[in-house]
Amino acid sequence: MRTDRGWARLVRTSVLIALPLAVGFGYAQQLAARQAAPVAQTRPIKAFDPAVMDTSASPCTDFYEYACGSWMKNNPIPADQSRWGRFNELADHNRDVLHEILDQAAKPDPNRDADSQKIGDYYAACMDQSAIDAAGVKPLQGELARIAAITSKAELPAEIAHLQVIGASPLFQFGSEQDFKDASEVIAGVDQGGLGLPDRSYYLKEDARSADLRTKYVAHLQKVFSLIGEPDTAAAADAKSVMTLETALARVSLDNVDRRDPAKIYHKMTREQLVGLSPDFSWAVYFKAVDAPPVASFNVAVPDFVTGMDQVIRTTPLPELKAYLRWQLVHSAASLLPTAFVDENFDFYGQTLTGAREIQPRWKRCVRFVDGDLGDALGRKFVERTFGADGKARTLKMVEALETSLGQDIDQLPWMTDATKQQAIVKLKAIANKIGYPDHWRDYGTLRIARTDALGNSMRSNQFEFRRDLDKIGKPVDRGEWEMTPPTVNAYYSPQMNDINFPAGILQPPFFDKSADDAVNFGGIGAVIGHEMTHGFDDEGRQFDAHGNLHDWWTAQDAKQFEERTACLVNQYDRYTPIDDVHVNGKLTLGENTADNGGVRIALMALESVLDGQTKQTIDGFTPEQRFFISYGQLWCENTRPETARLYARIDPHSPGRFRVNGVLSNMPEFQKAFGCKDTDPMVKHPACRVW
Repeated sequence: MRTDRGWARLVRTSVLIALPLAVGFGYAQQLAARQAAPVAQTRPIKAFDPAVMDTSASPCTDFYEYACGSWMKNNPIPADQSRWGRFNELADHNRDVLHEILDQAAKPDPNRDADSQKIGDYYAACMDQSAIDAAGVKPLQGELARIAAITSKAELPAEIAHLQVIGASPLFQFGSEQDFKDASEVIAGVDQGGLGLPDRSYYLKEDARSADLRTKYVAHLQKVFSLIGEPDTAAAADAKSVMTLETALARVSLDNVDRRDPAKIYHKMTREQLVGLSPDFSWAVYFKAVDAPPVASFNVAVPDFVTGMDQVIRTTPLPELKAYLRWQLVHSAASLLPTAFVDENFDFYGQTLTGAREIQPRWKRCVRFVDGDLGDALGRKFVERTFGADGKARTLKMVEALETSLGQDIDQLPWMTDATKQQAIVKLKAIANKIGYPDHWRDYGTLRIARTDALGNSMRSNQFEFRRDLDKIGKPVDRGEWEMTPPTVNAYYSPQMNDINFPAGILQPPFFDKSADDAVNFGGIGAVIGHEMTHGFDDEGRQFDAHGNLHDWWTAQDAKQFEERTACLVNQYDRYTPIDDVHVNGKLTLGENTADNGGVRIALMALESVLDGQTKQTIDGFTPEQRFFISYGQLWCENTRPETARLYARIDPHSPGRFRVNGVLSNMPEFQKAFGCKDTDPMVKHPACRVW
């Protein structure tokens, strides 16, 4: 269950955040019961549902309340969730399907195919809580002994390499990535890492709430050290040491706003230059230990971090460094350790950070683990059961209509020069469309999965993925690869691949319904597709050309005009407060806000093109345009716990659902016309922000 997502090699944007924290957030174990929970009955989810609305609210005052009011009243957050929305509803539906697949695959049938054996035995081992509890910390003893045996700092690089291979993330991250300036090639990358809290700001902000959270984090660290057998005094000292070390790493880490600028996380260096940044860390020993292929050059995403990390190693006493490695090991393994570890892990990462009241049932967590470690094997079974060729064909037809509309929009932009428009159209035409699932499934033939070794299965899966990732270095880019598994309820655009990716998991109601009218589907999945397309031209994506290379193809005049228009969005969203005095970060969310605003506009243009010449029908009492906007609004119905609202305001590049709806539609005169809003109504913004 690798957790080191979202670093330099994944300069990608998705329509919904995937939680970036290590184990926790409902991932850890809870029950000692071995048996699987009964499979839940799947419930219908509608792509357009008048029952979700609160028609007593005025669409021109608060459209989010109008579109989602009844849903929010009738869908309280489940105790095991930190927030609950339409994405979660669909993810729950998909999880039920996966549960059925895994329950069947877990039966020890000698006639199972290779994929069924692996996903079934992984799931069975994960579900065997009684065996995990009986084993105690024994599965970790060998790893803890390795750390204890370290006698000098010269031995640290080899041990850090080993821990990273099996799934922990001490100090930094290492792996493969596309060369930003030659997207056809894969190079090695070194990036910042090693933190146990969600973001560097959690270590550095001086407000009372942040200070209190740090105190609770140290208490959590102390409890974890106690669980692996340390005396209370030693556990307390080790907890403080880890906090001190991680704070030092946080100080030299780049913040999440600056990381949105590709130029700030691209520093191509030779091996000698990397060594020069951190002479106290033997990279030669590290590369040998991870079995890295010959590497001539690296992208060192944050050079200051590597230098700062080296100083941390040099000035921190060896016993404190070893305590940090023990923490990283146990932290990465907590999900598959005995119940006491699971409960402690959930207490901090679930309850304290997100406000979740209960941990998820064990079967849900085990389904998630299988999807994370054997995603193609499980995803292939999911696709066979759920995704039809007719759905893919209709989605592709919508994509074509949206591409045409975006091309027309670019051509008509009053602020973009002809030279830049020509290059933008070239890039648009070069976007590859990946729908449903990959053309080639991953082969897990060399990965050993044992029915009685839950933690070992996870570690071997991490090792398999780490090796697979490093094997890409020095080779041409595989443009058919996906970064999401087929059951995922999400989508993304990759500026380096210049492709949009829509897993089968999201191509269902409420996003897409092959039996629904065009207005509903264009307001749903159409807006999502448009969102991803426009990412190719947002503040981050526009820096990459049609081939995925970091290359400034805009004129200075166009860049200035673009920045002036996006500044309007920054100011607009900065004013929104999801809770108390906590504001949305307009700069952090700029790319997603730009894509939301552009995606809805492009989708509406495509709908009008499709409906051109047809008699517009009123359905359920709403015109096609009204159904379009209501369909879009209902995608984002959600309820969020206060703790999660605060957390996401710091780390999520997406705005909360209410502002993804009201913020976008208040900028659209087409919305004002569809619902007859007056110029003075709250849902009519003056001046309106518009990029696309």
